[in-house]
Amino acid sequence: MSRIGRKEIIVPAGVTASITGNVVTVKGSLGELTQTVDKLITVHIADGKIALTRANDENETRAKHGLYRALIANMVKGVSEGFTKSLVIAGVGYKAVVKGNTLVLSLGFSHDVNMEIPTGLKVECPSMLEIKISGANKEQVGQFAANIRDVRPVEPYHGYGVHYADEKVIRKVGKTAAKGKK
Repeated sequence: MSRIGRKEIIVPAGVTASITGNVVTVKGSLGELTQTVDKLITVHIADGKIALTRANDENETRAKHGLYRALIANMVKGVSEGFTKSLVIAGVGYKAVVKGNTLVLSLGFSHDVNMEIPTGLKVECPSMLEIKISGANKEQVGQFAANIRDVRPVEPYHGYGVHYADEKVIRKVGKTAAKGKK
């Protein structure tokens, strides 16, 4: 059984947390994030620590206890350190370029794919075959990275497409010519 919800969240220097009703707000050097917490979970902030308690021991309440603790911990980490995802592009003629507030992907289609960069995210291309996404909101960073990856998923025979930098691409063996059959 998970006991994540009982762990206290330590608020680092430079980060402030506040509660208004059932809305938790966390401010830091990288921005401000808010999260609405279920009424069954009570949030306490004291001495630079955030603690969550639950109203009862029902399964649904226990699940929400761990969920909201993890969400608030991600908010604290996001506004202090931030989150990053790296994507790699593989393929002949494939490339990515950031133009203003748009990510332009050339991935072997008859047209370029233009993706609007959401507010709060920073997207950069250190090279034409790499994309780095960073921001304070973990969910937003991960979702935008997944959206980019979905434009051209990796195909298993040549490995062409977009994949995460730490993802292991599983390759299939192609057909081979018949040898010595008469």
